[in-house]
Amino acid sequence: MAYTDKLRVVYGDYTLGVHGEGFDYIFSYAQGGLESIVKNGYEWLYRCPKPTFWRALTDNDRGSKFHIKSGSWLSADMFIDCKETQVIMDGEVQKPYAPDNNSFGGDVFADEIIVKYTYETISNPSTTVLVTYTVNASGKIQVDVHYNGVKGLPELPVFGMRFIMPTLADKYIYKGLSGETYPDRKAGAQKGVYEVTDLSLTPYLVPQECGMRMDTEWLEISRHTSLDNSRTDQSPQTLRIEKEDKEFAFSCLPYTASEIENALHHEELPPARRTVLCVYGAVRGVGGIDSWGSDVEDEYHISAEEDIRYSFTIC
Repeated sequence: MAYTDKLRVVYGDYTLGVHGEGFDYIFSYAQGGLESIVKNGYEWLYRCPKPTFWRALTDNDRGSKFHIKSGSWLSADMFIDCKETQVIMDGEVQKPYAPDNNSFGGDVFADEIIVKYTYETISNPSTTVLVTYTVNASGKIQVDVHYNGVKGLPELPVFGMRFIMPTLADKYIYKGLSGETYPDRKAGAQKGVYEVTDLSLTPYLVPQECGMRMDTEWLEISRHTSLDNSRTDQSPQTLRIEKEDKEFAFSCLPYTASEIENALHHEELPPARRTVLCVYGAVRGVGGIDSWGSDVEDEYHISAEEDIRYSFTIC
């Protein structure tokens, strides 16, 4: 059918489809997240994006025993429970589950769709994260992330959203600070537009946290490979992330934090076959004040007892 200047919305029993000219999105009730981002027929997601709380340890983290104090965030990063999904179409809360969704036909049109996922951590005490996706008729997805601080939780290594893509990226271009930067390691960086074609880890003796880019205004990731064997167009495809109210931090690597954590040597890492993009609203410093042992300075800690809010847009 011909597309209009509105979103075409398809209510399924387990998913919600949101379609427009040049884009198709699937929000999953069963998986608890945004299951598919297709731009111009090209898939950008391998798994549903989920909140992330862990970055791989550094030598300084181990020296200061940060992992002993805050190691529970690694399990929270790996396992999280989606407790509730809410769909709002043009300002009205919907009933997206059967049998109520059977009242919708195949041609439902809207100016705006909002899908909210409420996640609960397995930490003790537990807390919740609200992730809100707002899709407008142009196909832009605004992502609003709200972490609820709870008294008694240990300090966070990071807080953000993790996007796993089906294949390895060719490169990424971003506007932000030059080189690898962290909150306490960015004084010498220069603001500009930079291109990175090597996604491999920094060759430390032991694989560890690396690749962070702070104070980013926008990011473009390019891929040409696909898991779709029927695809004949091998031209590069680009996904763009833009800041909303404030700049964000990100890392774009071939591995998750847990995969890096499990390797004592680089040859123990799995083959680089995916792209792991993490878009962060908060990042802990790395320290390194006295030969990798002292704790990070106070201003570069992340309290898990306080709320964290941030936003970005997927274009």
